[in-house]
Amino acid sequence: MAPIAKILFPVDFSQSCVAMAAYVKRAATLLGASVSLVHVVDLAAYNALQLSLRPISEVTEEQMGIGRERLNSFLAGDFPVALCPRILTSGDAATEIARVAKEGGIDLIIMPTHAGVFRQMLLGSTTAKVLNDADCPVMTSRHAQTIAPRPLEHREWLCAIGLGENSERVLRYASQAMAQAHGRFSIIHAVQSGDPDLPIGLDLRERAQSGAELEARRRIDELQRTLGTDAPVRIAVGRVKGALLEAAQQSDADVLIIGRSPRSGAHGRMRDLTYAMVRDSPYPVLSV
Repeated sequence: MAPIAKILFPVDFSQSCVAMAAYVKRAATLLGASVSLVHVVDLAAYNALQLSLRPISEVTEEQMGIGRERLNSFLAGDFPVALCPRILTSGDAATEIARVAKEGGIDLIIMPTHAGVFRQMLLGSTTAKVLNDADCPVMTSRHAQTIAPRPLEHREWLCAIGLGENSERVLRYASQAMAQAHGRFSIIHAVQSGDPDLPIGLDLRERAQSGAELEARRRIDELQRTLGTDAPVRIAVGRVKGALLEAAQQSDADVLIIGRSPRSGAHGRMRDLTYAMVRDSPYPVLSV
């Protein structure tokens, strides 16, 4: 993994973006990265009266001009225009954000989620589409409309791995990102319980560990030896989604790192479990 040098901050001028500004600034400072702001103008938002009275080219030019003016002045105190480039484009918001990130060599997209709509209709949100379409990692937050997530102060992240084909890639990213931020990370893995009605257990040493738990720990140890890492490991037992979320809630981490499929296409990068983690995590999620 190359160092995280370029962060893209998509903005729609909402209170969520305003609340997210300090978080993005802190992340950029910790990582030593630059920040670019992007805004996507929705040219489909014309009303019939506008189009009947004026040429579409004129309306388009006007809307882009308004967008440029708002973008240049938005959060100028936090992200000075001279230091933080502004990118204005038009079209479908998620498609354009993913395109700008790819063409601009962006290393990380940081964007807020909007209270209510995102959580209830995740599959239809711009954020969810960016998560599915973007090639680079995406950090999303779960927070109220005007409340920013806790700052990245104590630099402790939790990395969830499933021991599938992407586990080495996700763990390597977590290790290198934490080295860049001079922080620490721990590993969480969930073992599916044979009895879905049993309460979730979290790595209790005094109880007998199951064969599945022992095998998971062996494979994680092997993976860490391969990568040269020595992160603390927790094994959660229960229904996978619930076990991971409960373990996340018990952790005092700043960020939860999870994996996405490295391949796009018909099935996309996201899976049901990944959506659930992004939607329900108690703190920001970095989807790799």
